[in-house]
This record gives sequence, structure tokens and C-alpha cells, in this order.
Amino acid sequence: MIYRQLFDHVLTRVDAENAHRAGFAALRAAGRVGALRVRPGGQPVQAMGLTFPGPLGLAAGFDKNAVGIDALAALGFSFVEVGTVTGEPQPGNPRPRLFRLPADRAVVNRMGFNNDGSEVVARRLAARKERQHRSGRSASPVVVGVNIGKTKAVSEDRAVADYEKSARLLAPYADYLVVNVSSPNTPGLRDLQAVDKLRPLLTAVRRQADAVTDGHLPLLVKIAPDLTDDDVLALADLAVDLGLDGIVATNTTIHRDGLGSTPAQVEAAGAGGLSGAPLKARALDVLRLLRGRVGPDLAIIAVGGIEDVSDARARLDAGATLLQAYTAFIYEGATWPSRMQRGLAATGERAHR
Repeated sequence: MIYRQLFDHVLTRVDAENAHRAGFAALRAAGRVGALRVRPGGQPVQAMGLTFPGPLGLAAGFDKNAVGIDALAALGFSFVEVGTVTGEPQPGNPRPRLFRLPADRAVVNRMGFNNDGSEVVARRLAARKERQHRSGRSASPVVVGVNIGKTKAVSEDRAVADYEKSARLLAPYADYLVVNVSSPNTPGLRDLQAVDKLRPLLTAVRRQADAVTDGHLPLLVKIAPDLTDDDVLALADLAVDLGLDGIVATNTTIHRDGLGSTPAQVEAAGAGGLSGAPLKARALDVLRLLRGRVGPDLAIIAVGGIEDVSDARARLDAGATLLQAYTAFIYEGATWPSRMQRGLAATGERAHR
């Protein structure tokens, strides 16, 4: 494949963040001039009161500022989760902060929620909705999720208010809302996964979302793969108790066990969240734990190490409602989402014969 050769021999020699920015800019430019042919989404999925054109979406972290939703949808993603968006704008951690580990089909990031902030992103989403209205398209087939997190400068005792601000501003423009308490790159954030801290946070976000939307906006929580099994089950119980609409499982890991990259390569990448193929086994284990605990009705968006149709089908067979990817898209290129959707549709048709 041409893209794989380009990635292996050219892109791996370019700073990962610069390559991402250049590639994303080119994609958006192609979308603006009509050069992208919208690809079919696959088999529709009904979940959380929404219709997803297909099961595969783009995980948060790629389009942090809601600048390329429709271009990404044209590649075949059925839903795009923008963010993570914080209450206040922030530059994120010092660069370099994004690294590839090609031997492991993995990425290490310590971006630190670099984003334009909830006010700017809300205006951008509002402008997109207005453009759709003017063009006669009352709604786009792509589902838009918004992932919100804590501003780094905000202390833990003010975290709820920070999330409330984001929910108040962004909920009116989201098809679903995700509370991110699981990134390893904001100090103290993962502490909010403790049930006694997470309950009031999710309750407050639910209240804010209800106050600024007419109907029920689906609310989900995104969890880390590094939780113990008991903690995963406790969070599952909390989600059911609070009437959440779903769980996104899982975020990146801080562990570096079993990597094929050399110790020097791993050390050069440094601290941060590891995504991609090494996350596959644990993400699948967490999914099975969750589904066994919450029953069939709560939506679970499975993410982490999904590289091909067999990976995706394994998640669906284990109880995933929907799928998300990020790292495989980086490694495989622009044709990957549509190839995945077609492959999943074909396996689904064979399974139902």
C-alpha cells in the first residue's frame, strides 16, 4: 500500500505532531473544495436514541477543536468525537509530546488537552450547525460527540464547576457528551475516577446538560484501562445507578509491558498515554467485564487497539455497541475507515445468513 510505504519511509522521520497537523490540514482543505467523495458508513446502528450510519467512529484526540468533522465523516467515520475540550483554553504540555512506536503499531502522547477551550469550540459547532441550516441540511448523518475534560490550572475542588462550564456551553451542539476522567496527561485527573468523586461530577454535568437542551442528551464516561477489575466493576455499577447512557472503554495506558520497541525507543518517547495495538488485550478484557456487569442495554463504545476487521468484530461479539479508533487511522491512512466499515458490513451479512 502506498500510504504504508509513505508512512514507514517518510512520515516516521517527521515530528509526529507536525505530520498530524499537516495531514489534517490537507484533509480539511480537500473537504472545502469538494475533493472528498463521501464514503458509505456501513450498517446503521441504533444506540442511545441516535442513529449511527455505521459502527465505527473516530476517538477523541484527533479533532480536538471541531475543525474537521465533515471531512472526517467523508472518509467513512460514522461518528466523530471532538475534544477533549476543557473549560478554559490551554496550550497543553511542552513539545515534543507525540511519538510513534512503529514496531508496536503504537503512539505515545502527552499532549495535555491542548485545545481552544469550550467557548471557542462551542462557537465553532454553532457556526457549523448554522451552515447546515442555510444549506438546507437540517442535520448531518455523522453523529458528533463532544468529550470534555478538566482544565489543568483548575484545582480539584473546582473541577466540577469547570466541567459544568463545558457542559453548559457545548451540550446544545452535541449529539452525545463524554466526561473524560481517564487521561494520564492532566495531573490528578484519574483521581476523579474514584466513585465518591465521580458521582457528584457526573450528576452535575447531567444537570447542566438537561438545563441547556430540549431533549435527553446521552451522557457517557470514559475510563482508563489501568483500573483494577474491581474498580471497573464499581464504575459499571455507578453508571447503571446514575442512569448514564454509556461508557467509553478505554483510554490510553501508562504501562509499557511487552513492547517490541527497543528500551531506547521507549525511553525516548517518555511518559504519556500509550495507544494502539499493545492496548488490545486489556481493552477487550475491560469490555467483557463491563458488559457482564451492566447487562445488554447500556451502550459501550469500545476503543483501544482496534486495527482490522477481526479486531472490530471481536469487540462487537464481546458486547460493544459501537467502536472507535485513532492509532490505526494514523498508521493506515485515509482509506482505512471506509475499508473497515465495508469489511464489518460484509462480516455482519455473513453472520446473519
